Amino acid sequence: MAATLDVKPATANDMLKKLKEKNLISYEKYKKISLTEQGRKHAIEIVRKHRLWETFLYDKLQFTWDEVHEVAEQLEHIRSPKLIAQLEKFLGYPEYDPHGDAIPNAKGELRPSSRYTLSQVEVGKTCKLVAVKDNSATFLQYVVKVGLGLSSKIKVLGRQEFDGSMEIEVKGKRSVVSLKFAENLLVTV
Repeated sequence: MAATLDVKPATANDMLKKLKEKNLISYEKYKKISLTEQGRKHAIEIVRKHRLWETFLYDKLQFTWDEVHEVAEQLEHIRSPKLIAQLEKFLGYPEYDPHGDAIPNAKGELRPSSRYTLSQVEVGKTCKLVAVKDNSATFLQYVVKVGLGLSSKIKVLGRQEFDGSMEIEVKGKRSVVSLKFAENLLVTV
């Protein structure tokens, strides 16, 4: 965990102790860590606020989808339930953020969806981009460079058996994309 967070093991251990004291996680040293029910509700609320702020920044302030994450990281910690309720109302109760991720409703529920990775789409089929798994700025900028955005139609023209790379067509433009790229795009068929 310390390596993932890029902190010292003692720092990670201190964080875990604090989360346990707040009854947000179940934790025993060197054992499995899991969220408590209270921790799960808190995590969902942070995800909800983050995705609402991303939507606001994208829809109303014309941030690009590769710019919204970092700012939303700061805004998600605002603790005003009234502000978040009014933000959601102002946005028209959106169900998805600019990256295509479902926004939990006020009860913490997510809308179910049937999505696949682009890598799972058969050659000859056309699909629609509905979300991305990787929200990093570099990945999102590459997605735009390929000519894609949410709701873009993608036709799968071919697949290389050797490395899984795919030839796709978007708006009449052909591109060859890596398996890693295709596994980070979520589509509906």
